[in-house]
Amino acid sequence: MEAKDIALNDVHIQLGGKMVPFAGYNMPVRYSSDIEEHKCVREKVGVFDVSHMGEFFVSGAGALNLIQKVTSNDASKLTIGQAQYSCFPNETGGIVDDLIVYKLGDDEYMLVVNASNIDKDWNWVKKQQTEDVTLTNASDAYCLFAVQGPEAIKTLQKITDVALNDIKFYTFTKGKIGGIDDVIISATGYTGEAGFELYVLAEDAKKLWAKVFEAGAEFGIQPIGLGARDTLRLEMGYCLYGNDIDDTTSPLEAGLGWITKFSKEFTNSEALKKQKEAGVSKRLVGFELNDKGIPRKDYDILNLDEKVIGRVTSGTMSPSLSKGIGMGYVEFGQHKSGTEILIAVRNKKLKATIVKLPIYKKG
Repeated sequence: MEAKDIALNDVHIQLGGKMVPFAGYNMPVRYSSDIEEHKCVREKVGVFDVSHMGEFFVSGAGALNLIQKVTSNDASKLTIGQAQYSCFPNETGGIVDDLIVYKLGDDEYMLVVNASNIDKDWNWVKKQQTEDVTLTNASDAYCLFAVQGPEAIKTLQKITDVALNDIKFYTFTKGKIGGIDDVIISATGYTGEAGFELYVLAEDAKKLWAKVFEAGAEFGIQPIGLGARDTLRLEMGYCLYGNDIDDTTSPLEAGLGWITKFSKEFTNSEALKKQKEAGVSKRLVGFELNDKGIPRKDYDILNLDEKVIGRVTSGTMSPSLSKGIGMGYVEFGQHKSGTEILIAVRNKKLKATIVKLPIYKKG
């Protein structure tokens, strides 16, 4: 199937973006270099066009009941203006997708899902829709920009009267920014830096993009591609669907027990509760290489006796730490921080150490 263009495709090409098919969309993977873009976000401010993400609106008297049934976290705790990280558990112990739930109003929510899973997620939620719930797939109607980095607040404050300092992590507001009304301004970043996500209607996206870059010029603002997005999120130990979590990994194995609330019933909650009581057989961990090299997805993880105890799910060279880092699943009991392990990189076995997440610790 041919990849779809995002709304600002031409803008990215003009900026020198290298466009590649990703999750069904043509996306900018980089504009300059992954390292330069990564450092721009850690030190200044960068903008990601992540308009490939999916947005579903859920409204009506049964909206909360539906969300409670299909997601693992407890959405009843949300107040208007709060967001919540969650996942859709499947019926066999794995994860359909991870997502963010936004409470827009008393009976109105927005679910933000991964681009590669838009159709799968839509069908999953739709299948469980009740008569008192209205579902709208607005994924094509919205663009999403993530403005991230230490200078993000100063940049955006120049183009809005909304008090950005009041938007705490995992909260949001609707307001006027860059002369455009009703933009959802959210603080649910994926980089570990200060910043905001701007949900804007596709017809206003070009104007907002231009205003953000005009405001950020004095801070050295740059467009940032998917390459740097991956290294930034991996330094923070944030899961990537399809790598670190998927249809076969349970939220408990992935260290997502904190978003798995057994105070309510949800899809497969009984089986997951039993798994929690019995204990998991593997756990997702972060690690740093002590030897030179770069770990990659599906490389074997071994103990010091060279027995295979797991596999790498994400790996890269960390621009912030100048060493190879990664995440992967290892046998339970071998998962503790400080445990020395080996990563099989081609015909070598490189020394590594399991570390507490996030792998990159600021200041």
